[in-house]
Amino acid sequence: DFLFGFYQGTRTALFENGRESMTITVDTIDARTIGALIALFERTVGLYAGLVGINAYHQPGVEAGKKAAGTVIALQKEIVGLLVTQKREMTAAEIAAELGKPDDVEAVYTILRHLAANPDKGVTCSGQASPADIRFFWRNHV
Repeated sequence: DFLFGFYQGTRTALFENGRESMTITVDTIDARTIGALIALFERTVGLYAGLVGINAYHQPGVEAGKKAAGTVIALQKEIVGLLVTQKREMTAAEIAAELGKPDDVEAVYTILRHLAANPDKGVTCSGQASPADIRFFWRNHV
């Protein structure tokens, strides 16, 4: 959860500072995929830094990312607490609205997908339609 929190926190910190970010998702985690990702990042970082004349390894946003990670982890706790008490299936938008955070629906959705992808977290989703239609629930609600 902390690594996921740092990931989301870094994305948030970059966004708040007008910086773009990209997320890459893979279907299979194996030696070939990991090797390809490492090679991609290695070359991309070096090439980009050379093009724009910067030190690619100076990361002033790391501290902001750590702070934002705490916010993500707190939001995750709120989401789980809501699902446990609601005992019904809900979309990410419904959960965000119920928590009084309708503008954070993307963060709520990514946290829910993370929770649903990790069986020990207790959250399940139904349907694989568009992100707006996927319904999430606490596994023990049925």
